[in-house]
Amino acid sequence: MASPDPHDHATRAASFSTGADTYAAVRPSYPDATVDWLLPAGARRVLDLAAGTGKLTASLVARGLDVVAVDPSGPMLSHLEAALPGVETHVATAEAIPLAEGTVDAVVVGQAWHWFDEGSASAETARVLRHGGTLGIVWNDRDTSVDWVARFGEILHRGDRLESVAAHDAPVLGPEYDGVEHTAFRWSDEIETASLRALAASRSYFILLPEAEREALLAAVDELAATHPDLAGRARVTLPYVTHAYRARRRSTTGG
Repeated sequence: MASPDPHDHATRAASFSTGADTYAAVRPSYPDATVDWLLPAGARRVLDLAAGTGKLTASLVARGLDVVAVDPSGPMLSHLEAALPGVETHVATAEAIPLAEGTVDAVVVGQAWHWFDEGSASAETARVLRHGGTLGIVWNDRDTSVDWVARFGEILHRGDRLESVAAHDAPVLGPEYDGVEHTAFRWSDEIETASLRALAASRSYFILLPEAEREALLAAVDELAATHPDLAGRARVTLPYVTHAYRARRRSTTGG
């Protein structure tokens, strides 16, 4: 059997099932201010689309919202269900959301819009939104203005021919939505320095690489942690992020 191609977009999108444990353990959540900005006033029922292990879902639940989580990966959702047993979950894709028309006040997408077919996902999210509801899309990007973070990022993308999927430009939405608003939030996540290896291993590119190539890149991460003056000898480190958030309102003239 041929090995999975780490440079194939669809294969990359489906890879997270095999890395669910690592993803749940090391990926960051989202700043509270970002989550608040994504949600429309008075929202009650919210769809977390491509919810994964529940990083964003947990923030929604903490706000007392009625949350539905949808993700194509059963293993990812199993982590979410264990941590947040009251959340309604469905194994499904952004292009075929298993909800009735006009049944949610907001749809939020964390760290995943670049894996979708934008046209189909625009139409489907608009279908399940109530008139005037909002679509919110968010990415945590490492702040590469910091030297060691830039060097870490170079290792993460070394040899990756699909590096462009991580270039989180403004989403291109269909005619179902009004203009897209954008804002950015700067924040930091304090982590164990040793967990930089696991954070790298949680990326789809690393998951799919042949073992020898993956281990070579992970060894480069270990070397960075052991030798960079901002990391060497430190048990914990502050990892800075720039969180980019986008939101758009569903046009009230759209049927549904």
